[in-house]
Amino acid sequence: MKCEASMRNSDWQKSSFSGASNECVELRRADGLVELRESDQAHTILRTTPTALAALLHGIKAGEFDHHV
Repeated sequence: MKCEASMRNSDWQKSSFSGASNECVELRRADGLVELRESDQAHTILRTTPTALAALLHGIKAGEFDHHV
């Protein structure tokens, strides 16, 4: 994952699509995992592997979950 490689262990990265908004998804690398949180719910952190996150993003882009909307 391109943005994962540029992240340091404690730096949260915000989506470039968020602009100046504080309501966005942030992620960082920590101990070989990827952590995700919503900026307005920073106390709730989802941890996953880079492989699982890449598979999820691929599925989203491919429309695999569109029937859930």
